[in-house]
Amino acid sequence: MFPLIDTIPARRTPWMTYGLITVNVLIFFYELSLGNAVRDLFMQWGVIPQQIWHAQSPADYLPLFTHMFLHGGWGHLLSNMWALWIFGDNVEDRMGHVRYLIFYLTTGVGAALVHSGLHPLAAVPSVGASGAISGVMGAYLLMFPYSRIITILPLLFYAYMMAIPAYFYIGIWFLGQLWSGILSLTLSGASQIAFWAHIGGFVAGLGLSRIFDQRRVRSYYHRYVMRRRDVYPHQTRTLKY
Repeated sequence: MFPLIDTIPARRTPWMTYGLITVNVLIFFYELSLGNAVRDLFMQWGVIPQQIWHAQSPADYLPLFTHMFLHGGWGHLLSNMWALWIFGDNVEDRMGHVRYLIFYLTTGVGAALVHSGLHPLAAVPSVGASGAISGVMGAYLLMFPYSRIITILPLLFYAYMMAIPAYFYIGIWFLGQLWSGILSLTLSGASQIAFWAHIGGFVAGLGLSRIFDQRRVRSYYHRYVMRRRDVYPHQTRTLKY
């Protein structure tokens, strides 16, 4: 299944999503300019689990952030940026620009930690925005479960265009990642894809989406704080520090 677009338009311009895509593309062009020296860039700024667990200074943890702006090839970059384009704008719309950026970076770090925790002896650098984007997809699943994802479904010699519910599309995607992740643990070294980073980012996105959901925060404020202020005005005075 190849997703084309979702059916829910964003109400506001997703500046952070545009910015993240732009930064990733610019850094990728920089990678191309390095030639074979890009391997050194990956070794320095990609997540190497062995080094993360033996970090000697705060600077050694920077790859937890920088790895999500590096990509290993055109296919890697385009697939990630396409998914971010489809799912990111609506999640940013619900969270707000700054909250969304913090959420994105946090789920990316969580994804890297899960991958490092399951492969603590790995000395191969892991790069890519997949973990953070998986977190965005987790948030999208909770926020817009009944949205439709316009998808191309190849079947034999034909390709069909279908509108698939978001919960079904993302659910199938997650089960595929989970199955591949289990196989990667049983068949050590058989995969070059960090499936558990995808799983970790997705679960982090599910868990954190309610905290970062601006609509939910506003709903809590108006439902409880404002109502309490109306009922007990003398107990809700402002404190000055």
